[in-house]
Amino acid sequence: MYLLTDRLQFPPVENADEDGLLAVGGDLSPERLLLAYQNGIFPWFNEDEVILWWSPDPRMVLFPHEIKISKSMKQVINSGKFKITCNTRFMEVVEQCASIPRAGQGGTWITENMKAAYCQLHQKGIAKSIEVWENNKLVGGLYGIDLGEVFCGESMFSKSSNASKIALIHLAQELQQKNYKLIDCQVYTDHLASLGAKEISREEFIATLKG
Repeated sequence: MYLLTDRLQFPPVENADEDGLLAVGGDLSPERLLLAYQNGIFPWFNEDEVILWWSPDPRMVLFPHEIKISKSMKQVINSGKFKITCNTRFMEVVEQCASIPRAGQGGTWITENMKAAYCQLHQKGIAKSIEVWENNKLVGGLYGIDLGEVFCGESMFSKSSNASKIALIHLAQELQQKNYKLIDCQVYTDHLASLGAKEISREEFIATLKG
């Protein structure tokens, strides 16, 4: 297990264990977080744990042009039921992602220190959010790190049926227009798979990230 120091560096991602755990310790400074994402690494830990850094293999990703939009979802989108904005309520989206109940989870990995760190990245124009509104109420959204040609999704939430799907579809369509390579979804979930995300090898992911 690699123990990080104050020095701003990470070990090679190939050193991660079979679960993807690469290193422990360090801090959540904007500089370290950005370096982590640029190298295919992300933090994920509980409130009472030291900072854990991960680079799983395989990696769940969504190529923007492969987003799946079902016939029923197209009807929802065309209905005008939801309004979508970008970067208007970043911290509120983060707070909602942290507080929304999730099956099989008793708490959240979005700790107070994590919130503060991503807020700093948002102020630098690196962390971004998409908000989904229904009747002028925030009912869904997502946030992540924008690296230029790759968007690293961090978390999403939904308080209304289909709201988080709407957010991801909007993101994928926007990034497709901007010729982004992929959306990093980190690890497999059925929800992401249903929208067209798939697993690729860490090697392929890093090559795409660096290419």
